[in-house]
Amino acid sequence: MRLVTAREMGEMDQKTINEYGIPGLVLMENAGIRVVDVITGILGDPCGKTVAVFAGKGNNGGDGFVVARHLFNSGAEVHVFLAADHEQIKGDALVNLNIWRKMGQKVYSLTRDNDINLVRLVLMNADLVVDALYGTGFKGAVQERMAPVIEAINACGKPVVAVDIPSGLEADTGRVNGPCIRADHTVTFALAKLGLVLPSASEYVGQLHIVDISIPAAVTSEGESRRFYITKQLVRDWLPRRTGPEHKGDFGRVLVIGGSRGMSGAAVLAAQAAARTGAGLVTLGVPESIHDIAETKLTEVMTFPLPETEKGTLSRSSLDKILDHARRADVLALGPGLGTNNETAAVVKEILLRIEIPCVLDADGLNAMVGKTELFRVVKSDLVVTPHPGEMARLTGCSTGQIQNNRLNIATQKAVDWHSVVVLKGEGTTVAGPDGTLFINGTGNPGMASGGTGDVLTGVIAGLIAQGMQALYAAAAGVFLHGEAGDIAAREKGMAGLLASDLLENLPAVIKHIEET
Repeated sequence: MRLVTAREMGEMDQKTINEYGIPGLVLMENAGIRVVDVITGILGDPCGKTVAVFAGKGNNGGDGFVVARHLFNSGAEVHVFLAADHEQIKGDALVNLNIWRKMGQKVYSLTRDNDINLVRLVLMNADLVVDALYGTGFKGAVQERMAPVIEAINACGKPVVAVDIPSGLEADTGRVNGPCIRADHTVTFALAKLGLVLPSASEYVGQLHIVDISIPAAVTSEGESRRFYITKQLVRDWLPRRTGPEHKGDFGRVLVIGGSRGMSGAAVLAAQAAARTGAGLVTLGVPESIHDIAETKLTEVMTFPLPETEKGTLSRSSLDKILDHARRADVLALGPGLGTNNETAAVVKEILLRIEIPCVLDADGLNAMVGKTELFRVVKSDLVVTPHPGEMARLTGCSTGQIQNNRLNIATQKAVDWHSVVVLKGEGTTVAGPDGTLFINGTGNPGMASGGTGDVLTGVIAGLIAQGMQALYAAAAGVFLHGEAGDIAAREKGMAGLLASDLLENLPAVIKHIEET
């Protein structure tokens, strides 16, 4: 699903009007009708229902007037509140306001302090509220006199439908700088606005509906936007197909290098995840002192021991053996549970400089590259780095807070700088490609904030690359599948106590469901 900024959407609107000759009034009419469709799905037949419509002075308010008219014509009792003087309404919005007036319907002003009393009275008796106060051009904080209105709407306990975007939410950033409508449903037009899918917006948007208002497909498909929200449709289109006859070699060979004394589980989880995602053959290399443990834990994954340091981490003498196995693999997953020994970190560096297959670098593999990220640019094949915010902070020299406050830009910038795919984990995991393409993920839940889930993601991405997926799409599909597996586990078992192994069990079913949807 393509994501756009407010400016990009505005340019599409203008191109539709100026080049295709579709009047703005037609777009506004279509927008209002689509909102009414969603409202009807919530209320059923509007006849006899009471609806409060809150409109601003711009085109968003004009959409609200259209909604009011169609609901009234369907038999609803509609109360329209206007957050401006009538003289401030211009253009297409004014046309629809005048139609409402000519129908003999009243408009209640929201320009005086005591108007809030009428608002509260109407909300008490309303069956549903329509928010058309502020549109996608809104930035900053709502007007002070509108704060009590928004607070009353949020407190009324009635379903709230936001037109295009919840009032008080910034369309480009998803930021909320003051009072903001907490919608149960948001009906946005033509394409989703970037801010609507960011984690900061999740508690305000509710269920997101993206509706067609007759903007030509040629307009919505062109332009500079390379931002996407990951959906089942996208993942289904990317996933490799099994048409038969095939054998295990046709689905790729994954090499996982990881583990250290006391941290065998991370490497084991990554290897199991690659196998659960569909890789044909998975091989795990670990320090020799934990090899028997790994071999005992794994049945479907091949294992081999590697020379180790006195502390039970990979030693320099393991390099040649790792590179030899890499020559027979299609992708390398490097890092889970390696430890932070200096000698082991040097091995990671050498592996990256010498391998010629795609690599998914995670956990202590990333820690080994702190202060050396310029080497990412010289990796000979596709590199996928998968930091959580703390790891990204160490790699970039920023604070974790700076990373979290500017996730999209930092992920995109570093993907370009490092010539790598960057998977910035956390709520709303962001996947950025070296060409500037950006994917935002919406699956997953707080229960997944537990040890081992990141190792599972590493294996999932590696397993998809092994089956022939491009690194960027494998990373985007991987975070979606990983989050969906976690969501199923949370529904079945709850978030408390959710384990990484619960995700492993769900991965095949998640893939099957997406393929069949």
